[in-house]
Amino acid sequence: MMNKILSGAALLAAAFSLAACGAGSPAASGGDTAIPGLEDGVFTVGMEAAYAPYNWAQPDKSNDAVPIKDSALYANGYDVMTAKQIADANGWKLEIKQLEWDSLIPAVQSGEIDAAIAGQSMTKEREETVDFAGPYLYARIVVLTKANSKFANAKGLADLAGGRTTSQTGTVWYDTLIPQIKDAKRQAPAESAPAMLVALETGKVDYVVTDMPTGQGAVQAYPDMKILDFPDDGDDFQVSDEDVNIGISVKKGNTALKNAINKALSGKTAKDFDALMADAVKIQPQED
Repeated sequence: MMNKILSGAALLAAAFSLAACGAGSPAASGGDTAIPGLEDGVFTVGMEAAYAPYNWAQPDKSNDAVPIKDSALYANGYDVMTAKQIADANGWKLEIKQLEWDSLIPAVQSGEIDAAIAGQSMTKEREETVDFAGPYLYARIVVLTKANSKFANAKGLADLAGGRTTSQTGTVWYDTLIPQIKDAKRQAPAESAPAMLVALETGKVDYVVTDMPTGQGAVQAYPDMKILDFPDDGDDFQVSDEDVNIGISVKKGNTALKNAINKALSGKTAKDFDALMADAVKIQPQED
């Protein structure tokens, strides 16, 4: 009789165990082990929420915006759209945290966020401290100037000589690409992409170096700006994959999360990425 009671108890315990590991549990894609950081089924993503068209903050949930944690605001943009696709593909709940640009990688390292989806170039320097999933975008490098600037008709880097320029701090734009412009007068880096654009709009610099999505968003917000997209004829920026491949940073060694993100992105082409970015540009907030 005692053996039958023990056997029944074991079966009951097994049933509870199976229920706890059922379809609703956040397991790594294709495996039985929970992904580190995703044990609660919540995919916490960090971004500036101030970098249109990649990401921005808005006062309401229009255009399927996502609430920002500990804020009355909502996040939207290309990065949010991408994060939603990844979360949906894996059955996760999406949570957005607004962080300063320089705080993103430290937040990934500490586990404050599961991933940063924030327009980060997949540089070797960053890969020393985080792992990257992706790319989730290929971003061509361009120059942004005012339409009435003496540099507005520049056909190549040589035509930019002597101009005052800047870009966002901690980016390949500022550290690697501006130095390729001979005799450029590089000013102090801007703290953020919006600050970079304000420097151009207010005449503090003659042009800025950025990527095509940022340029497209800028001319939407500032109609007096112009994108200079030089042909690949030898007088353009010399770029590597790490300069133009935009990735999603995760904690070093979190291979399960990296693989789950990559699986959600698999099959998407550059054309798919560009189409989604075009959607983001269409709905980005306009400057007052």
